[in-house]
Amino acid sequence: MTVLLFLVPLALILGFVGLLAFLWSLNTGQYDDLDGAASRVLSDDDLGESA
Repeated sequence: MTVLLFLVPLALILGFVGLLAFLWSLNTGQYDDLDGAASRVLSDDDLGESA
């Protein structure tokens, strides 16, 4: 039972850190352009640049 005194606060702290990381990623614009990377994969702009 004493292990719960360690695990419950640890779980709360890790959850709070995860929430802060998610909010940080929202504020820095990580989710602004979700379709841009998918479109860049399909583009053929660099076909002639290979050695």
